[in-house]
Amino acid sequence: MSGEAGGLGRHLGEFGFAGDDTVVPFSVENLDARGRAVQLGAMLDDILGRHDYPEPVSRLLAEMIVLCVLLGTSLKFDGKFIAQTQTDGPVDLLVVDFTTPSSVRAYARFDAERVAAAEAAGETDPETLLGNGTMALTVDQGGHSQRYQGIVALEGETLEKVAEGYFRQSEQIPTTIRLAVARMARRGESGFRESWRAGGLIAQFLPEASERMRLPDLPGGDVPEGAEDTLDFEPDDAWTEVKALVETVHDSELADPEVGVERLLFRLFHERGVRVFPPTRVDDDCSCSRERIKAVLSNFSATEIAESVEDGKIEVTCEFCSESYVFSPDEFTKD
Repeated sequence: MSGEAGGLGRHLGEFGFAGDDTVVPFSVENLDARGRAVQLGAMLDDILGRHDYPEPVSRLLAEMIVLCVLLGTSLKFDGKFIAQTQTDGPVDLLVVDFTTPSSVRAYARFDAERVAAAEAAGETDPETLLGNGTMALTVDQGGHSQRYQGIVALEGETLEKVAEGYFRQSEQIPTTIRLAVARMARRGESGFRESWRAGGLIAQFLPEASERMRLPDLPGGDVPEGAEDTLDFEPDDAWTEVKALVETVHDSELADPEVGVERLLFRLFHERGVRVFPPTRVDDDCSCSRERIKAVLSNFSATEIAESVEDGKIEVTCEFCSESYVFSPDEFTKD
């Protein structure tokens, strides 16, 4: 394994470990594959601990956070990447946004009774909790640039499969994704404490010859009408190998801090030669502020302001970071 991230974290041999909350880009040139991998620790634990969601909801949101940082850190410009699901399941809304270069915030909306019923029935898999709906992936460059949004159906599938389907159909890039979430107990000064961890990996097939990327279910191409079922697509050996290797990864490896991203990539691809690149740090960092919320309230009508007053004050709580902001109605008196 070669790399340009030496000097970060602890060391093994001649390369360093980027550590938690850091996305590591990589390439396997002999297999025409590129990707990113990450392990989330304190950042994820802070976000989930702040909300105190039921465990199945926390696990689902953690997967969404991993997916968002894997995709968002690929942006080559200043902007925002937003991943959002809207479904008919017990967890009807997940929102995660990544703002360059490193800020992450997230929240979930759920029906407490339906989630409790799912837990009692032992039906807490992502497919059941999400149900049917859509997942939207939005790229916002800000300013006067037009937002780009891709929407994919979510029909009883995992977030991994939905995201893979998005890249296959919308971007026409063969993609494989792995996500894993864990709770780990650590001994501290006051005894054992459980904390959230997660890990993820995305690998994509990007050969120089674009026709090698063609898959049987990709749209487009010069295919005569009615001839789709007669065409024979041979899977590319390089991509078949990448997928097979990624499928060998255990959830425990993805989230285990003793493995680390670089060690995991070495385990997977050392026979083919894997190269890692400078990592990108991700932080629990909400963009809300008193000034921003006051600016929003300033656009309310006098009637809306009056309806927002409780016990002589207006209190607004950020859904992302749970920070509360208190205002006096007098601050919004219209002349």
